[in-house]
Amino acid sequence: MGNIKVGIIGGAGYTAGELIRLLINHPEADIDFVFSTSNAGNKISKIHQDLVGSLDLNFTDTVNPNIDVLFLCLGHGNSVKFLSANTFSDDTKIIDLGNDFRLEADKVFEGKAFVYGLPELNKADITKAKYIANPGCFATAIQLGLLPLADAGLIKKDVHINAVTGATGAGTSLSATTHYTWRDNNFSYYKPFTHQHLGEINQSVNQLQNDFSSEIIFMPNRGNFSRGIFATIYTDYKGSVEDAKDIYKAFYKDAKFTFVSDEFLHMKQVVNTNKCLVHLHKHNGKLLITSCIDNLLKGASGQAVQNMNLMFGLEETTGLGLKATYF
Repeated sequence: MGNIKVGIIGGAGYTAGELIRLLINHPEADIDFVFSTSNAGNKISKIHQDLVGSLDLNFTDTVNPNIDVLFLCLGHGNSVKFLSANTFSDDTKIIDLGNDFRLEADKVFEGKAFVYGLPELNKADITKAKYIANPGCFATAIQLGLLPLADAGLIKKDVHINAVTGATGAGTSLSATTHYTWRDNNFSYYKPFTHQHLGEINQSVNQLQNDFSSEIIFMPNRGNFSRGIFATIYTDYKGSVEDAKDIYKAFYKDAKFTFVSDEFLHMKQVVNTNKCLVHLHKHNGKLLITSCIDNLLKGASGQAVQNMNLMFGLEETTGLGLKATYF
């Protein structure tokens, strides 16, 4: 086949900007259109200014129904509205970066069954899927920290999670907590114990460990940096840290982007990459799992491209050979 013909809906946001950046450098994909009703007719590089000189394409408010793959980069709850109002070819694959289809109860829409798109969990199903629900950013980091333990049936007690995300996690719309003067030199929690990603995290843990009945207690935080997620997770664990490392390394032995590190982690190791790094530490009967990702890449657009590669039979890493912005 020729290059994959791509359409992007909701093109003015952070995830769409990152998706465009990845796809214009993807050797097997061509962007057909980028849809944005509020920016129709404007140069894409006027909004995504890092693309000046890299992309000579305008936003549009019309769609081509015969594209090969459609990426939905819409606010949560808006993917259903858009698909209800627009029709695409039966051959068009769909990857939704919102939360509309992630949960088992919501995965079927107008006869379309969405597969939960975490490759480290559902790779075989993704390769056969036409419709993908891309995981949430916090959910990705936390699940990749927990799933090997769940797969071994070893989550026996409550799981405690403290995770911090950068300002891009809030999207481009301004709010009281996204202004520079509020974020700068500041730190806060939000949605304590009730974050919307808990549903998909519990769902995936139960997929691997169906007798899991304890609570996942999650405290999400806002940091005063632009991008990245740093999650610390701990729970009771009777084995040695060496046993835990063996479990994790075996679980991720074929993973293309998730790696177990023997060294303590910091976030700059993953920012601007599609990697997830995981580190394990044991203290007084508690296993501490550290997991870090770039919220816009492995937590959103990079993982979406990873899923596209799997759906179209490409090498999983195609177009995703990114180096961390380390210095």
